[in-house]
Amino acid sequence: MKKILALAILTLTGLTSYSQSLGYQDLSILFSQDDENGTARFKAMSGAFGALGGDISAINVNPAGIAVFKNSMFSGSVNSRNSDITTNYYGNSIKTNDKFTNISNAGAVLVFDSAYKSQWNKFAIGLNYRITKDFTDSFSAQGNSGIATFQDFPLDSNTTPIIYDTGDQQYFYNNYTGETTEFNIAFSSVHQNKLYVGASLNFYDLNFSQKNELVELNSDGNGNELDAYFYQENITVGTGFSANLGFIYKANQNFRFGLSYQTPTWYSEIIESTNILNNDGYFGDTEISVSEDNITYTNNLDNGGNNFFPSQEFLYKLKTPSKITASAAYIFGKSGLISIDYINKAYQNIELSNANFGDENQFFQNELRNTHSFNLGTEWRLNNFSIRGGYKFEQNPDKLALDSDNLKGYSIGGGYNFGNIKLDFAFNDSNKTGVYNFYPGFNINSAELELDNRTFTTTLSINL
Repeated sequence: MKKILALAILTLTGLTSYSQSLGYQDLSILFSQDDENGTARFKAMSGAFGALGGDISAINVNPAGIAVFKNSMFSGSVNSRNSDITTNYYGNSIKTNDKFTNISNAGAVLVFDSAYKSQWNKFAIGLNYRITKDFTDSFSAQGNSGIATFQDFPLDSNTTPIIYDTGDQQYFYNNYTGETTEFNIAFSSVHQNKLYVGASLNFYDLNFSQKNELVELNSDGNGNELDAYFYQENITVGTGFSANLGFIYKANQNFRFGLSYQTPTWYSEIIESTNILNNDGYFGDTEISVSEDNITYTNNLDNGGNNFFPSQEFLYKLKTPSKITASAAYIFGKSGLISIDYINKAYQNIELSNANFGDENQFFQNELRNTHSFNLGTEWRLNNFSIRGGYKFEQNPDKLALDSDNLKGYSIGGGYNFGNIKLDFAFNDSNKTGVYNFYPGFNINSAELELDNRTFTTTLSINL
């Protein structure tokens, strides 16, 4: 049977034995992932730009690509994302739809021709901002496992306390917000019009929050009922740094290949604020009410009715996986091109530090793997108009993942060159499956998730 490990933004199982929120293993994987946002041209070709360059978003794949630009340029992109998440829990299915809009990418490339006779005949500087990972999403689950986890009422005054050991219904509401953003500074140059080399420095800002509520309706079989409302939240902020190195080599006028390496991202300070601490035996903010003989009694376990929810802060460090990208492209003159990128990420090298994370780090080494992913893209030009398409495959890092847990997606798009101004559009659709266990530590099934993301991107580019 498949091991219960959730992946990415909504498919991670809470592995901490007391929490329905994501544990540190889950968060570490989540913070290591990349939505590959960029310009509409980049998105329409599924990000296959490692051997192509000539696009501001290529900084994030292979910084050598910014020297492919013939002139200086600025571009900005807007994303509109439609997210569908379907949960299946004990035979009951719920579909949640959310829509989001953001400025996903903005950057500029400055190109300088050498003023001296040299084999290095061009130099470029790139500055780029993008949303690396958009966490914002939500889903709900409803069903009946028949198992009650809240069985006692703290204010029970009966001589023999009532045990509410029959589970009648469970509801789970989950909401994520926030994003990881990055700012890139890249440098690239060209040797004899054949070898492009480049490097970039990448600075990250992490903002993530999760808020969820578990509602449990239980009874004792004699007409007495207990309703429990269990609330948890986690707010995480941090800063990180990584670097990229890469090259592109033009073997001839038609064929080129590239190779790049991105270091791990080192988050030297992640601060977590959470209410997941033990208050009267429960890890979170809990309200329990019972109905006995048509009289309702309510007790707020953690705040005493004062609307004060205790919380705590925790500081830790995170090292995410490094990444290697090997690329190739074939150029059909001025008519079109085909490009492919292969990406390898060593998820087993994730590391948490600054506290006792022995179990978590052992989990990364034993249960995660190198992932093999690829992006395929093509572009064809008809005078000033271009049409594009692409396909994306991203492997799930869990060694025991199902095939459907791997992310698969396609993309289409087009653009028009007005001369000094270019307008591009792209549509992306990706899907995968996963699980979410909001009852860790109990013999209760996880909610099964089906995730579908559809993104429409618009980019305006201006020659400087």
